[in-house]
Amino acid sequence: MADPFNLTNKNNPVELTSNLNDSSKSLIGQYGPWAADLPADPPALSFRRPDSLPLKAWRENALNQVEAFLGAPDIGQNPKVEVRRKYTYDGLVVEELSWQLPYGRKTQALLLKPENVQEPLPGILALHDHGGNKYFAQRKITRTGDEQHPLMTEHQKQYYEGKAWANEIAKRGYVVLVPDVFTFGSRRVFYQDVVGFTWGPMRTEDRSDAAPETSENIATYNEWAAHHENTMAKSLFCGGTTWPGVFLREDQRALDVLCARSDVDAARVGCGGLSGGGLRTAYLGGLDSRILCAVCVGFMTTWRDLLLHKSYTHTWMTYIPILPKYLDFPEVLGLRTPLPTMVLNSEEDQLFTLPEMHRADRILNEVFAKANATDRYRCNFYKGEHKFDQTMQTDAFNWFDQWLAVSKP
Repeated sequence: MADPFNLTNKNNPVELTSNLNDSSKSLIGQYGPWAADLPADPPALSFRRPDSLPLKAWRENALNQVEAFLGAPDIGQNPKVEVRRKYTYDGLVVEELSWQLPYGRKTQALLLKPENVQEPLPGILALHDHGGNKYFAQRKITRTGDEQHPLMTEHQKQYYEGKAWANEIAKRGYVVLVPDVFTFGSRRVFYQDVVGFTWGPMRTEDRSDAAPETSENIATYNEWAAHHENTMAKSLFCGGTTWPGVFLREDQRALDVLCARSDVDAARVGCGGLSGGGLRTAYLGGLDSRILCAVCVGFMTTWRDLLLHKSYTHTWMTYIPILPKYLDFPEVLGLRTPLPTMVLNSEEDQLFTLPEMHRADRILNEVFAKANATDRYRCNFYKGEHKFDQTMQTDAFNWFDQWLAVSKP
């Protein structure tokens, strides 16, 4: 399987063959064990601590603290939605939507729902992956016609066993909204908006909104965009915010759009996604109680795993300074306790170590057990590398059905 974040790029100094299974080694050398021991275990705000507040008070306090560390910007609420086009494909009604946030170009989104359904349906906010490909966004997990960009055909074959998973769950009786998010697709950084940076061999006339969607042009853009993440993260920090904070707010505005629809039962809404979509699920599912059911795929480990072994396999989109002193990464998703939560992991996932994926599972198990909600949490492990294949999709969809397609628990 190709590396989802282009880690083997010739410009990346880190070799994937590093012996990270050696406990005497770390990504930061002899400083690793010292840095890993800086946060207490459990951390200061963990619900697992014997002196933690009762569940409701703990969650309220922890949410306030996490929001402070996120520095999420105020971007208003309930954006005005434009329906750009409406048609049917493969048994689904497809709506091409857009809305304008206070910054950047319009967000484009796809809405998928079954044909000929009158009553309000449960809703799913389907969160696209990163995949080392910022040129595309919603198209990674949807299909709207028999013809598809060949790069997206390959992407879905590689990560989703050939399925557009947003379409597949819509067919089961859901209204599914798939928005582009900050720095991807319609929300990506466009060439003509940036000065002082170069992009390699792309022709000057192709550095525009209207550049042909050739594989070469897209690869050139994605290589530049990967390096630009350093600049974007630094700029966001200078603006007093974080990448997860911006993601969270944009996903919450998409959630506003979904929940406001007359064809959606806003009391039965879930979210999920693979990889970068799993990361967004952890933050959105953890911090927004409108998400009744969350499915995090291919993005669950601990801060220790990232610190010692795997931070180089992840983008700046993951990190919130100072937060690890207060909550371990699984406990961000655990803020939603006792709401239904599923985590799906691949045992050979290149982005994490298996021991720390299991440790993350134990942490979430402990959180849900302390809340007397063990039936609301499930974690499955599968053979193979980073993916959301059909077996995993079936398990995820059945979990959504259990909690959303029936009466509210």
